[in-house]
Amino acid sequence: MLIKSVLSKPIWKVLKSQIRLGSTTPINKIGTREVVGFGTNGEPTYIDDVMFPYPAVRFREITPDLKALREKERGDWRALSIEEKKCLYRVSFCQTFEEIMAPTGEWKKVIAAALICISVGIWLHLFTTYMTKDPNGFPITFGEERQRAQLKRILDLKMNPITGISSKWDYEKGTWK
Repeated sequence: MLIKSVLSKPIWKVLKSQIRLGSTTPINKIGTREVVGFGTNGEPTYIDDVMFPYPAVRFREITPDLKALREKERGDWRALSIEEKKCLYRVSFCQTFEEIMAPTGEWKKVIAAALICISVGIWLHLFTTYMTKDPNGFPITFGEERQRAQLKRILDLKMNPITGISSKWDYEKGTWK
């Protein structure tokens, strides 16, 4: 029955009466804001977007001052002043196309984040290059004593005794096989 009544109306009336899913009552207002269209995905939401220039909900709520202006709007538009026309526009929309398309300055944040990452990388490189090496330019672990200590530790813990270094050590004789 509801579908028949919706299909019998012209499309602009269907769009104006936004039917809530699962309900038989149309949504004409959200709070005191008027629902005037279908929206980007069928939901009565407001968003300023160039791809969907007509939001489903008016931007501002209707006040008594705006009601008087809306009544005046029904008459001759030449009688309206420029300020009144701008006010009527701002009731329905938050931003103009120029304001939507204006640069936001977000590129500055991206550049700043990239420079911070690069500087952290440089500091880490300098730290690992100059702080963890001995005066000869090699890392500390490249020293002969450290390599012997590491080999002794591997043999003592019997790491990878099947195919690794520990498999080539004879534990009973204490020599290499």
